[in-house]
Amino acid sequence: MKVSEEVFKSLQEHLGYTDEEMKMFYQNPRNEDVMSQVPALMNKTIIAEVVESHGCNSQHKVGDKLYFDGAGNLITKLNPKKICIYALSVVAPLIFTSNELFYAGTDPNTMRFKRTGCFDVGVRCGGWGHIVLELRVEERKKDKA
Repeated sequence: MKVSEEVFKSLQEHLGYTDEEMKMFYQNPRNEDVMSQVPALMNKTIIAEVVESHGCNSQHKVGDKLYFDGAGNLITKLNPKKICIYALSVVAPLIFTSNELFYAGTDPNTMRFKRTGCFDVGVRCGGWGHIVLELRVEERKKDKA
């Protein structure tokens, strides 16, 4: 799908690219493919839900959810007041994978390995606590950012 010059100009302004940088961006065919899918992706919400938790120092509990927009930006107003940086760091590869599946025309919810856990191994293995998160992608609700 061809992306209009107006969309590329808007992106240039958003990213602060020079004309030279924008020319390089535009010459990469993958970028136009991704840009053509951005509107549909921005109608998605990526959710990482805590499905197991024991001894978590940040107090993440089963059922807690971390919300991201389709591009992977944390939607701060929908999230808990405290979020463990280690939980965020292990969710990042799953968000990247969900986006890659989406760009390839595959439903990201068909991802086979959609669970991850913080690297703290828990008290039984010499750590403190451990949580497991599961990723899913949903249509964005109108009342959510």
